[in-house]
Amino acid sequence: MKTIKESANMGERVYVHLKDEETAMRFLRQAESEGFTFGDGVSPTDRHWSDLYAVHPDSTLNYVSTNGRIHYGSGADGIVRIEYAELL
Repeated sequence: MKTIKESANMGERVYVHLKDEETAMRFLRQAESEGFTFGDGVSPTDRHWSDLYAVHPDSTLNYVSTNGRIHYGSGADGIVRIEYAELL
């Protein structure tokens, strides 16, 4: 299994899709165990889950806004997308 940190190093921003709450919670626990935090220092498991996150090489993650979701779905070159369930 590839680590989230390894995945984050695939680009400046890597989008990670989570198919359901169970998968999201597993992702958040793994991200926390690998040292990821939100930009304000809050631990991943201390926030509510979402189906899409952006992870960054500096071990931060963030929720993806409406504009980010449009970018994620645009098909533009250079966008790195990961289906977390495929990493397991």
